[in-house]
Amino acid sequence: QVQLVESGGGSAQAGGSLRLSCVRSGYNKNIFRITWFRQAPGKEREGVASLRLNDDNTYYSDSAKGRFTISQDSAKNTVYLQMDNLKPEDTGMYFCAASYYGVRWLDIAHVRHWGQGTQVSVSS
Repeated sequence: QVQLVESGGGSAQAGGSLRLSCVRSGYNKNIFRITWFRQAPGKEREGVASLRLNDDNTYYSDSAKGRFTISQDSAKNTVYLQMDNLKPEDTGMYFCAASYYGVRWLDIAHVRHWGQGTQVSVSS
């Protein structure tokens, strides 16, 4: 049984940085992609950044491009989201999600495994 555990959330001021971690346990050879989603109060969950585990190919939302960096440490089964130049609109619950091969990174309906989320709060 695959489990995803996020950490690293917290409070930051605008312009600051946070690094989120997603640790994956339980082997499943079908897991192809790890995506970070976020959900602000009263809003739908949206994709922020995604990484293909086999070739480190990355994808970013327009709001994340140039500010966030997704990466992995395969030896630790961990995917990171480095968030720099944070803005108040980055506030929300950040979720780590695992998808299988053939699922596009924004296809939230076909995510196979979710973490419990970590809260990020950015003040102006």
